[in-house]
Amino acid sequence: MVGSVVGRLKVSEGRFGRVLVAFMATALLLLIAAAVAIAWINGRNQAYTAAVVHTQDVRQAISNVQVALEQSETARRGYLLAPGPVFAEAYGRTSRTLFAGLSEIGQLTRDNANQIRRVNRILPLLGAFQKTRMASVSLAATGDLQAARAAFASDTSVLLTRAIRYRLKAMADEETRLLAMRSDLQRSATFWFYVVSGIAAVLLALVVVLTLLVVLHNTRALTASRDMLRDFADTLEEQVAERTADLSRANEEIQRFAYIVSHDLRSPLVNVMGFTAELAEVIPPLTELIERAEATVPDIVTSDARGAVREDLPEAIGFIRASTQKMDRLINAILKLSREGRRTIAPEQLDPAAVVDSIAASIRHVIDERGVTLSIERPLPTIVTDRVALEQILSNLIENATKYGHPDRAGTIAVSGSEARGRVTIAIADNGRGIAPGDHQRIFDLFRRAGAQDQPGEGIGLAHVRALAHRLGGTIDVESELGQGSTFRLTLPKTFQIQEQRP
Repeated sequence: MVGSVVGRLKVSEGRFGRVLVAFMATALLLLIAAAVAIAWINGRNQAYTAAVVHTQDVRQAISNVQVALEQSETARRGYLLAPGPVFAEAYGRTSRTLFAGLSEIGQLTRDNANQIRRVNRILPLLGAFQKTRMASVSLAATGDLQAARAAFASDTSVLLTRAIRYRLKAMADEETRLLAMRSDLQRSATFWFYVVSGIAAVLLALVVVLTLLVVLHNTRALTASRDMLRDFADTLEEQVAERTADLSRANEEIQRFAYIVSHDLRSPLVNVMGFTAELAEVIPPLTELIERAEATVPDIVTSDARGAVREDLPEAIGFIRASTQKMDRLINAILKLSREGRRTIAPEQLDPAAVVDSIAASIRHVIDERGVTLSIERPLPTIVTDRVALEQILSNLIENATKYGHPDRAGTIAVSGSEARGRVTIAIADNGRGIAPGDHQRIFDLFRRAGAQDQPGEGIGLAHVRALAHRLGGTIDVESELGQGSTFRLTLPKTFQIQEQRP
């Protein structure tokens, strides 16, 4: 019944909740994709913007060279008409900027093969242009204006100027074309940036709405579960009291049954053990009789009679004694478990490290004889529980660790502890022979043992440990691999409460 109630208390999303979560997950994925797209588009937009700015710079450099070309030619003609420092200075300044401007264009267009080709064609033309103009300017500088003007009238500067203008215009047209193309790419990137940003905004709003819906859905489910839990809690105390009474009665019946069964088994066992002792007392007289008969009338003593008295009968009595002793130990174990269930738990504050020290001192001869090293990770968390039960649990686990060591290495036992959420865990780790995965649970069953049976035992100890752990409100489990050792973990309440005592 409790399991069914717990199952009802678990909040289930239901179909509507699953749909909401699926939509929200999809919207989140789309939002992430949109964010990635925005980042990529923004990067492309920055690249296109840089390209547009670069093209504008190239156009400006070409325009500067064109202006300088026209200004220098105008200054030359002015100087030939009216020689003076104004025109001379203007001509010299604008002439010097021609090659510098053309060099700048070459640097800016070094990634454009067509433009570089045009620059390379302009350079010799500009050189010839400058040389032709210098002839007339030099004559004017000497004062021979008539000869200077005659040289101006007959030189090829007009043709060279046209050729340079033509190529500069071709370069300007190429940059105008690139500017238009790159501006289109920039506008396209900007357009898609706004489109994807709008989609991301819509997705973000959708995620917010879906998140609110999921929160509201889960809040309603939690409210319904809380109401169900409150209704269950109203009757929980009564149900727990009823179940506890049932368990107490069942436990008392089990204890009485165990006591009766063990008592009834012990009566015939005592008889068997008594008659076995009487049979054992008969062996010496029979043996003496056979020896006397062999000495006086050997013919009447058969080999079967001789073997029966000297071998078969002692061997049979030995088997009977071993079996009755084992049965006696099993009955005592059942009685011990039965009595433990009736013993009153007496909680007290304990230091598990001190308890382990006491156990180690009591079995020091065993530890030293088997060459085992026992270490304690101090400090261990203090605990309020029953001293006798805790000593029995830890003693059994430590003795088992010393008993089932690995034959190829010296034994080590490490005791450690931790505390979490009001419970204390004590771990006993060894480097012994280990336990097969299939035996991890069966070793806690009564009369069940695992691995090679080369050590004395009846399969009682770990069953007793688990029973004691349950009585103290705790659990016992094991982690182990064959050949790698084992770790037993005892988990108990930090403070044992009487009402936690389990029947």
